[in-house]
Amino acid sequence: MALSQVHPLPGMYLDMKRPIALFALLLLLVARTSMGADAAPSLAGRLRPFVEKGQLAGAVALVVDREKVLSVDAVSFADVARRKPMKSDALFWIASQTKPMTAVAVMMLVDEGKVALDDAVDKYLPEFRGQMVVAEKNGDHTVLRRPGHPITVREVLCHTSGMPFQSPLETPTHDTLALASLVRSYAMIPLQTEPGTHYQYSSAGINIAGRIVEVVSGMPYEDFMRRRLFDPLGMKDTTFWPTESQTRRLAKAYRPDAGGVALKEMPIAQLAYPLSDRTHRFPIPAGGLFSTARDTARFCQMLLNGGQSNGRRLLSEKSFVELTRRQTPASVKENYGLCLALGPDGFGHGGALATGMDIRPGPGIATIWMVQHAGFPGDGGKAQGVFRDWALERHGKPVAR
Repeated sequence: MALSQVHPLPGMYLDMKRPIALFALLLLLVARTSMGADAAPSLAGRLRPFVEKGQLAGAVALVVDREKVLSVDAVSFADVARRKPMKSDALFWIASQTKPMTAVAVMMLVDEGKVALDDAVDKYLPEFRGQMVVAEKNGDHTVLRRPGHPITVREVLCHTSGMPFQSPLETPTHDTLALASLVRSYAMIPLQTEPGTHYQYSSAGINIAGRIVEVVSGMPYEDFMRRRLFDPLGMKDTTFWPTESQTRRLAKAYRPDAGGVALKEMPIAQLAYPLSDRTHRFPIPAGGLFSTARDTARFCQMLLNGGQSNGRRLLSEKSFVELTRRQTPASVKENYGLCLALGPDGFGHGGALATGMDIRPGPGIATIWMVQHAGFPGDGGKAQGVFRDWALERHGKPVAR
């Protein structure tokens, strides 16, 4: 069978007599910059098989240390059908990578003595007073009871509050209710489990945390994020509402086709369009941000530096430790901090369309992987691991501090 029949990606084959050669050429002609590293097998070469097999539409892969960018690779296409090359300044919906940024905002208020992690949420949001927990549920009835304690700020940030993933009002999209109204809808929903006892991934919990930021700071959540986090870090391309010029840099999103063997372009189903609409679209603390690899890297560098950026401390040492230590109880398998997944060598978070950031304090590097994939044909999902392994091999020598 011809290669074009196996992987019918529109527009990828400029000359059907030479598809493999052109794939390799396209991959090697993408924007690539390396800074200060010895010669080593290229990332483009490592990722080439995923592109050639039509398992990866395009990616930006960036590595930083505590002070600088070590390498950045823009691979294949931002728009497959139009053969638009991926560029290093491409914009991506980073979805749940918004969560750690929201957690940092909360910890800023903790540092100021305005919020305490073990305070009940209802101290700041009185609509949560009297919230119940499901004691028994079957097809015929649901029995509710009072929980052992009200949900706390800490619990909503580490997914142990018992809140469900989202409200029924967040369908078909997540961004058409103002944050205050959305959070009030959560207060009407009973907890699914006793607070503090189970891990249940909950965007609702992080949206609650974002609303606390709003109430305590006295400014809209998105304004707080801009003034206190994005502007100080120089994250000029990070936004809930991409402008027209930013939208032109937005990478297209893809999913596997019905047969699972090729990529199919798709809209971002969780969000309302147009994305620039500030009247009918609202910020989502749990997953609404768009960003670039470089902007996300600036956030990661702040974490690599223990809460500091360019000599300015955004988080106290105590709050940074709290953010990055295990918060989930020993009785659950999930190892989670405050909106950060923890591993033996570091911490990070991913997004719904397979973006990811991985911070490794030991070798002093962070990897940022930017794609827009709701699933992958074949082995495409392994590409991020290939990038991470390459980054550690090339840049991951322990750095003395």
